[in-house]
Amino acid sequence: MIEVKEIGWQFEDSYTTLADKFFTFTNPNPVKSPDWVMINEDLANELGLNINHLKNVEGLRALSGNQIPRGSKPIAQAYAGHQFGYFTILGDGRAILLGEQITPNKSRFDIQLKGAGKTPYSRGGDGRAALGPMLREYLISEAMYGLGIPTTRALAVVTTGEQVMREQALPGAVLTRVASSHLRVGTFQFARQFGTIQELKQLADYAISRHYPHLTELRNKYILFLKEVIENQAKLVAKWDLVGFVHGVMNTDNMTISGETIDYGPCAFIDQYNPSTVFSSIDQHGRYAYNQQKPVAIWNLARLAESLLPILAEDKSHAINQAQSLLKSFSDVYDHAWTVGMKAKLGFFEVTNVEQSFIEEFLNLMNKFQADYTDTFRALTVNDFSRQKWFKSKEFKHWFSKWEQKIAQQTASKEDITRLMRRSNPMIIPRNYLVEDVLEKAVKDGDYEPFTKLHLALKNPYAYSNEQLAYINLPPESDQRYQTFCGT
Repeated sequence: MIEVKEIGWQFEDSYTTLADKFFTFTNPNPVKSPDWVMINEDLANELGLNINHLKNVEGLRALSGNQIPRGSKPIAQAYAGHQFGYFTILGDGRAILLGEQITPNKSRFDIQLKGAGKTPYSRGGDGRAALGPMLREYLISEAMYGLGIPTTRALAVVTTGEQVMREQALPGAVLTRVASSHLRVGTFQFARQFGTIQELKQLADYAISRHYPHLTELRNKYILFLKEVIENQAKLVAKWDLVGFVHGVMNTDNMTISGETIDYGPCAFIDQYNPSTVFSSIDQHGRYAYNQQKPVAIWNLARLAESLLPILAEDKSHAINQAQSLLKSFSDVYDHAWTVGMKAKLGFFEVTNVEQSFIEEFLNLMNKFQADYTDTFRALTVNDFSRQKWFKSKEFKHWFSKWEQKIAQQTASKEDITRLMRRSNPMIIPRNYLVEDVLEKAVKDGDYEPFTKLHLALKNPYAYSNEQLAYINLPPESDQRYQTFCGT
């Protein structure tokens, strides 16, 4: 066993107080010869871990699954979910929860090993993960954190010294994922499908205690719980849309109760602005396109509401009416968050009266000219219109003239407006071509320096630093549509 005092593990296992149908005690499968690839020192410190001891062989054994830390009681969680609209029974098929780390400030975070081997929920899979997708999740999830978007995070990536077989043999790896919890909409669907009403209440009480403790003693806590989950998800999806992030696989098992982004398989950021953009190779009908993220989130939350109906009210029709009313509120919360965020991106404070038609005119022009989304807002922020041809068009110049007039009408100073735009418009994002380039160099050539440099630049995408200039180039033109894959 690894001594707690050396690394700083402070594990609890509150999830195992739930009915045993919600999990299975499962140890990670040891790997051949683990080795460090990435370790997140900042996150380790936040978790209360001693980075020097974590970097030693004991830490490597713990985060590869070769040795169980003291205090850990590893489990795989059971859940269900609608995948592309079809209900199925799921569960942690390759992820094992080591436990809940209690930080020095008494916060609680799941520590999960992804790619740690077969579990009872593997459904015929090998339970392993390839290096490329694990590096991708590390990079994108930390970039999302830098963008100020609620997200799971990555503590480490280790190689296993083994190959995983996909279409070809690939180097294996294990990702250590950190989350406020792994409670999902799909967890409640599982409870409703296979549990008793008492077990559904137990799960809801656990989720409330963990994420919404201010509701614990309230009489109508379950309906208020649903209300807060809906509001948090509405704000989250608005944040995605404001930075041009396309999740790509918004199944109900990938929607957290905490309001964090989870699962970075086929995700990507839009370059050329096109609301119907789809990246995932398996999303043949555009279910999870950029402009479908709002309606899909509402659909997913309707599945949560359905699962909670037996405990929302004694009268079923009353419960349905309450749930439907709350689901309608999603659009109001989303629209407010998106509008305030878009105003800020354009340099207008929340109180500024800017017509929705003015914003829509701009987005329609971006769509017409296939403008680069991130670069357009960067250009407005720093007054640099050298990178895109569409800035020379009559249509843009006409809109820009109106924008300047509206900006001048604000009482805020130019300095305050610039600061607002800089903290609302990232100078850089994990552009798709950059991500693919650094992953290829890391996986195929064993050269992690480009990956590390990009990761460091993305830690504060709003810095507008000289070091970030290397990452603002527009993507090379291509005749082929960029595609992502559900990496395993």
